[in-house]
Amino acid sequence: MAVGPTTRRRQLGADLRRLRELKGLTLEEAGARVGVSKATLSRYETKEGSVKWPTVDALCREYDTSDEERLALVELAKAAKVQGWWRSLADPIPDSMNLMLTLEDEVVREDHYACMFIPGLLQTRDYAEAVHRASEKQCPEREVQHMVDIRMKRQELLQREDPPHIWCVIDEAAVRRTVGGTKVMSDQLRHVLTMAELPHITVQVLPFSTGAHAPAVGSFLLLAGQTPDLDVVYVDLIGGGLFMEKPKELERYRLAFQYLKAQALDLDSSAQLIHRISKES
Repeated sequence: MAVGPTTRRRQLGADLRRLRELKGLTLEEAGARVGVSKATLSRYETKEGSVKWPTVDALCREYDTSDEERLALVELAKAAKVQGWWRSLADPIPDSMNLMLTLEDEVVREDHYACMFIPGLLQTRDYAEAVHRASEKQCPEREVQHMVDIRMKRQELLQREDPPHIWCVIDEAAVRRTVGGTKVMSDQLRHVLTMAELPHITVQVLPFSTGAHAPAVGSFLLLAGQTPDLDVVYVDLIGGGLFMEKPKELERYRLAFQYLKAQALDLDSSAQLIHRISKES
């Protein structure tokens, strides 16, 4: 999978921090050497905002990097401009969704735990419309359709030549919850079964019989980048979303997902349960 702009920006920040620390310089000392403030250099290293490639070039020279590494980091700086399909949308989208689309455009794997609804990447249009109408009671119909259009467009990443692997652990409650009426729900469950037949999509059901389980806090999504230090956890909240990328946070959610996979039904049993429930709808 090609490395996207956000991945490049985050990798650049991590590399600049590593090089500075190897040189034994503080942010203030390094910034003074190339004529930028401590705050500016901190933004460079924490992957926030744009970067100027001449400054990156100057920093590399101060850090005594090889010409090869310096040129590679300069290229990262030049290429670290976020440009996604969603940028051309006529209507604005929430900031959290903007970041989510940017990150998702570059992932190599997504681990979903869904306890309320079917994961967005596996939703049919009718199901997605019903979810949005229920979640946003005061939302105008035009806005509902706008958000559903984005969700449908997101799903195109599943059809890429080299798509990310999508692993979904879906709580039985989400499979049994009738959303949009019996026909919409039945169609949705059949769609999940069809998608689960693709080699890059794995679906497991966490049955009620499991009882108490690891992430009792609710649904989450682990977006895995090219390397573990580029991973991000996304938790959906009312009115937005929460992104977490601290090592301890990431490890907690990685471990939780491993537990969930172990507690869930195997692939065949999951498919059989979904098929049986679809017949009941």
